[in-house]
Amino acid sequence: MKYAPKEEINARIEKLKVLMERASLDGAFFHYKIDYYYLTGTMQDCLLFVPLDGEPLLFVKREISRARRESPLVNLISYRSIKDIPQHVKPMKRIGMQLDVIPYNDVLRFKGIMGNVELVDCSPLTKEIRKHKSPFEIGLMEKAAEIGKKVYATIPELLREGVAEIEVGGQMEAYAKSLGHEGLLRVRSLNYEAYTWHILSGRTGSIVSQSDSPMGGLGLSPAFPVGASFKKIRKNEPILVDFGICYHGYQVDQTRMYAIGSMPEIFVKAYDVCKEIHDRVLDKVTEGYTSKELFEYSKELGDKFGYGDHYLGYKPHKVRFLGHGIGIELAELPFIAATHTYPIEEGAVFAIEPKMVFPGKGSCGYENTVHYTNGKCRIITDIDDSIIIV
Repeated sequence: MKYAPKEEINARIEKLKVLMERASLDGAFFHYKIDYYYLTGTMQDCLLFVPLDGEPLLFVKREISRARRESPLVNLISYRSIKDIPQHVKPMKRIGMQLDVIPYNDVLRFKGIMGNVELVDCSPLTKEIRKHKSPFEIGLMEKAAEIGKKVYATIPELLREGVAEIEVGGQMEAYAKSLGHEGLLRVRSLNYEAYTWHILSGRTGSIVSQSDSPMGGLGLSPAFPVGASFKKIRKNEPILVDFGICYHGYQVDQTRMYAIGSMPEIFVKAYDVCKEIHDRVLDKVTEGYTSKELFEYSKELGDKFGYGDHYLGYKPHKVRFLGHGIGIELAELPFIAATHTYPIEEGAVFAIEPKMVFPGKGSCGYENTVHYTNGKCRIITDIDDSIIIV
């Protein structure tokens, strides 16, 4: 069991307070467990209050004994209802709340209890400080990558003609969990859940679904219409494996290609182009290209190599991103996307995933989790990047 060091939590709180002061906030509440985990080190049922002046207060509904073990914060208070909160917080005029994720009814209740106060969305503040990963965080992501490397190494043993996609996914999941993979990939979303077993073979690789990705897969039912399905894997078809790993809350993302017997030449060539785009875009990251410029550059490469109709999906289902930040959420800052205009900053970790989709035939893709540090892009997910033929 690894606990966040006191120095780590204190540094995060101090960075948050700098941004709170710039936003003219007297204090901020954090109801969303991803963010209060980041700021406290515990994911027990809690509510965190950070005043601009003073020490944080961690209100714990359950289980406070575990919260005390897991969090280095000093001021932990047991509570049963949000009605108990005001007695511990001095009157303030402008308070931050995570308005992008908290239910509207809860906002109304909270405002009624806190009185005449202006509520401001403080989620952009935690998103900003979380995009710079500390050595402690990088260490956890490297451990996740080590697990991923071992899991991917077992894939050739699992692939055989006639096995179902979901069966391969289940075996990978079981082995990954035996190594410390937590199974849950957290996302900041209302109607989207992330899952580990994205295993697509042949035509299922060209099926689009509700997820914002070039391909979604068939899934198991209308209630779970994404990812691996009951389709039997066949010889001589592309098998795309996009299997995320989560260790102590921190995630890495990677995609590799496999086949039984042989890989059709159309996918071999497309995969080589995916790798070429991946490498060239990372070179431009180090040159200071903005997110939008990186995305557009990748599209230009897709067109140049003759894959404009297939790169990042096919019309009208093309996606408008090439990469996404990753950490304690699957998609966080920074993004490599059409609408983001900032450069990739020192300390950022992101997943870059050029993919090709061929309608009715399948898909291929190449993805790594990358740490941008000291002016260089370092690949964390160090897995064999050749097409593995079983």
